[in-house]
Amino acid sequence: MTPSMFGSPSTGRASYAAAGVDVEAGERAVEALRPHAEKASRPEVLGGIGGFAGLFAPRLGRYREPVLAASTDGVGTKVAIAQAVDKHDTIGLDLVAMLVDDLVVCGAEPLFVQDYIAVGRLVPEQIAAIVAGVADGCVQAGCALLGGETAEHPGLMAHGSYDVSGTAVGIVDAEAVLRPERVRPSDVLVAMGSSGLHANGYSLARHVLLDIGRMPLEGHVEEFGRTLGEELLAPTRIYARDCLAVAAETDVRTFAHVTGGGLARNLERVLPRGLEAVVERGSWTPAPVFGLIAARGRVERAEMDKTFNMGVGMVAVLPPDDVDRALAVLTARHVPAWVLGSVRRATDPPPGNAAPGTRVHLLGDHPRF
Repeated sequence: MTPSMFGSPSTGRASYAAAGVDVEAGERAVEALRPHAEKASRPEVLGGIGGFAGLFAPRLGRYREPVLAASTDGVGTKVAIAQAVDKHDTIGLDLVAMLVDDLVVCGAEPLFVQDYIAVGRLVPEQIAAIVAGVADGCVQAGCALLGGETAEHPGLMAHGSYDVSGTAVGIVDAEAVLRPERVRPSDVLVAMGSSGLHANGYSLARHVLLDIGRMPLEGHVEEFGRTLGEELLAPTRIYARDCLAVAAETDVRTFAHVTGGGLARNLERVLPRGLEAVVERGSWTPAPVFGLIAARGRVERAEMDKTFNMGVGMVAVLPPDDVDRALAVLTARHVPAWVLGSVRRATDPPPGNAAPGTRVHLLGDHPRF
């Protein structure tokens, strides 16, 4: 018998499923995630899940000169913790947080999110759990889940492994865009507390706690009041609506989202040339997880500062007269907030065309750290 281009009788017939891609599982996953996605919507969304593209009809009437803002991100190796404990319903929320909290730095209101999930083998229940987290995050942020993509990568990713990323789009009026140029000497830094590690520094955290410390993820940790796995999977706080509420009530200059690079490096990104910030470490106490990582891994303070948020997830830069109002708004919204420091003229600005002439001085020590 002559071998067919579609297979050979002597070797058996190849198929997409045999190669590791289960199209039918993909269809089941779409049906499983549909109810989660449908709850994360806005009036501007046209159509539903399952089309080739998501349609969104923005309401532009309230903008004089609308500007779109976009951000793309993932959650890094935090997915390794979720996979190790087989709990996947918060990773999607982490993803939304990383996306929308970048958008709001410039004052943009998040409109919609699209996610991308790459898996070694598609398990509908796992995908549904991840997307449920994405939908929950979108509800918290006030944006829509407009669509996404799930792709099986057999031979490239192991069974049970996955990675997530996404893109968010927001809108802001041109005259309301928050920029570093708005920051002035004597402005005040107001911190918003983080819920833990958020989604940064997990490669170091895993190395210290799991590889060096040999701590079991299912083990109860007295300092946390829960297991290590539960602490490391604590969902990232979503600040988008809180920041927009502050912007509506104050003349906020800008925000700084504290992610990779830590507090100092992210603050530097929103300060103009010639200004510097002074941060008082004594104004807050980092959560116990930061102290545990520092102690178990003998991690130097400078390394901790540039790797983790150290308890500060977002910073608002405000004129002094607006500080009390901002603190009141955040307190009413159940966001831990406090005066973190201040902005002043740089004492020794860098010359020429150096990077924006900013410095962030982290002064003092954390209480009980």
